[in-house]
Amino acid sequence: MKISLCLIVKNELQGCKTDVPKIPRDEFHEIFAVDGGSNDGTIEYLNSVNIPVFPQPKIGLNAAYVYANELASGDAVVAFFPKGTLPTDDLKKFRPHFNAGAQLIIASRQLSNSSNEEDQSFFRPRKWAVLALSILAYIIWRREGVWIRDVLHGFKGWDKAAFRKMEVLDRGLSIDIEMVVRSYKLRLKRIEFPTKEVARNYGETNFKFWPTGKKILIYLLYELARKN
Repeated sequence: MKISLCLIVKNELQGCKTDVPKIPRDEFHEIFAVDGGSNDGTIEYLNSVNIPVFPQPKIGLNAAYVYANELASGDAVVAFFPKGTLPTDDLKKFRPHFNAGAQLIIASRQLSNSSNEEDQSFFRPRKWAVLALSILAYIIWRREGVWIRDVLHGFKGWDKAAFRKMEVLDRGLSIDIEMVVRSYKLRLKRIEFPTKEVARNYGETNFKFWPTGKKILIYLLYELARKN
């Protein structure tokens, strides 16, 4: 199987300098980046290490994934956000699952032997919100197969043909939970494996908690009315 690796970036120069040298390049058929509008040197750095960068034709996280699936020449795609917060060695864990027939693979921060950046704190609003959303999606849409606990993690892999079947929206930022819900509706083969996330040590996230949460809730209302 040919697996394409897509780095999804927007002003992540420091993270790229941390993660890119450690990427196991021999695991992948190709490596490229989809950029959401960097102006901090991210594009120039990636080009300097022979990773082509493609500016998004449309804004939004959903659009980045749709564009990645269009650009990839492999049979499957792995999306990775080089922020210095996740182990690049986990990139080696996707191929065995693809070879076993998985169509959606998620690196999970919600399983045993995994960790979330909030785990050092007593108050964990993001982690609890993700768990609540995963339970909601489980109750409404899952009929068989694996229950996905980490429905908002972008570090994932997918079969290209399965992605097209999902018919995900090409706008907004519902892509992570949307791919899980669509995999439930379409009865796709899915799996999670544990990963360990640490807090960012520079900059700020591009996805603020409350604005992102409101948009996801709007998406869920849309999905309730959406046909399979």
